[in-house]
Amino acid sequence: MTQQHFLGVDLSTQSLTALIICPVTGEILRYSLNFDSDLPHYETQGGVPPRKNVNEVLVNPLMWIEAMDRMLLWCRDQGVARNIAAVSIAAQQHGSVYLNRKALEQIQTLDPNAPPHDQLVNIFSRKGCPIWMDSSTNQECREITQMFGHKELLDLTGSAATERFAGPQIRKFWKHNPKSYENTSHIALISSFFTSLLMGNWAPLDCGDGLGMNLVDLKSRDWSTAAMNAAAPDLASRLPQLIDRDKILGTVSEYICHRYGFHQDCRVVTGTGDNPSSLAGLGLVGDEDIRAVSLGTSDTYFGYTSQIPVADRSSGHLFGTADGGLMFLLCFQNGSLARDAVRSRFDIDWNEFSNILLNTPPGNNGKLMLPYFTPEITPLVLEPGVHRFGGLEENDLVGNVRAVAEAQIMSMYVHSQWSGRRPSRILVTAGGSQNKGLLQLIAQVFGVEVQAFEVQDSAALGAAIRAAVVWEKGYALTEKLAAFSRKFSSAAPSVSITADEEDINIYQGDAGLIKVYEACEKSITGDVLEFERQHWLFMHHHAGIQ
Repeated sequence: MTQQHFLGVDLSTQSLTALIICPVTGEILRYSLNFDSDLPHYETQGGVPPRKNVNEVLVNPLMWIEAMDRMLLWCRDQGVARNIAAVSIAAQQHGSVYLNRKALEQIQTLDPNAPPHDQLVNIFSRKGCPIWMDSSTNQECREITQMFGHKELLDLTGSAATERFAGPQIRKFWKHNPKSYENTSHIALISSFFTSLLMGNWAPLDCGDGLGMNLVDLKSRDWSTAAMNAAAPDLASRLPQLIDRDKILGTVSEYICHRYGFHQDCRVVTGTGDNPSSLAGLGLVGDEDIRAVSLGTSDTYFGYTSQIPVADRSSGHLFGTADGGLMFLLCFQNGSLARDAVRSRFDIDWNEFSNILLNTPPGNNGKLMLPYFTPEITPLVLEPGVHRFGGLEENDLVGNVRAVAEAQIMSMYVHSQWSGRRPSRILVTAGGSQNKGLLQLIAQVFGVEVQAFEVQDSAALGAAIRAAVVWEKGYALTEKLAAFSRKFSSAAPSVSITADEEDINIYQGDAGLIKVYEACEKSITGDVLEFERQHWLFMHHHAGIQ
């Protein structure tokens, strides 16, 4: 093969994105497929099917397989497939895939003259895959927590019992569908399942994704027997091998070679979740001074950490990284979902949304919102509902736009306090990173420099970078990951924003809006007096901000 290329694939909630990078030339080729518009026969909205139960979100895995087929055919048709030296997958975290006893044989005997989604219809013991948006396992989380204790489970697995995690999801499946569970021979996460399809064999699972299951021992980086027993019987035999850092797993299957034109020596590198992959794409593996915010379907706040944080926390998670280290992460389900709900309600475009944020006073004159348009992950809110405070009216266009955005960024600030020292800088990625109003607001709330880079597809870029580094070195070298990220990111930030001290004080001051926001969260559980006190203090100290 000449002039090696490296393929990184991000299979997210709403779309599949692939980047092919060439380290020699710096070239990047991009492919993107939107599930709603490009695969309309699956009848999804935002990448998920309509549902009767707002808390249960199951997706047909055949849709993802068909999307992968189209992307790989594009690689062939572009004439680049044969030059791809290595490939790696990034996928939405926490989604679990349930395979029956016939699955592996069917994967290994695929006919290259036919698309995979037509041949793999009958390999699933569970037809729908629960994804990260699913919050239907609250009862199972209670049961698992009762077996361990909240803090004990958090210390053991890096997370409290979490509705979207595979452990509680598997427990629910076993309880309600015991025969189907019995017929399940293999349970994968989305990243390891698609890595398996590339290899034609069951792929190991990395700790980046594996630690997001409530099943892995955080300290030993191996499956926890106690956690597996708490989820379902005989679970160990159904789970993939676990590995704690990226490596070469093997080569692509004959099916991949014959159908898509890949070279038989093309290496398959460990797959992982989209957030650990984004950490690599942004060049933050090994960097504890800079944090990242991803403004996508959900919002996330994450960063690298060399040690397990010791601060008490009720939310947030610890996952593995490509180099065998750790990252912390907080996920907010009402990300672009909530912003888009407000934008659509007032029939404005994203430029107008941004301009409102840029041209209205910080603090919104004391008007606040808790924007739980769907069930929320951080903080845990199972019953959706939009709560308005401080005189915010439902028909107030400007007030609602600023309120939804301020609430989201203040929630990040409040719930990330356990993660360690405040960052020196925040990098912003995903679709919302091009919204200057949101970038300014992040700078005002956190009080640090905020940068957005030209390359928005950080998860796909991270997958391609991980493939390239592991192909060259045999494992993920921390310094090499950062060097490749710098090479394929824009040489200079597309946007760099700082905030005035006066604006920062409106949020962080002794009588700042952040304290009012914290009281808003408490008020929906009954502590109304604290909100009234903090809101009075804010209005008294900042009467002139309008």
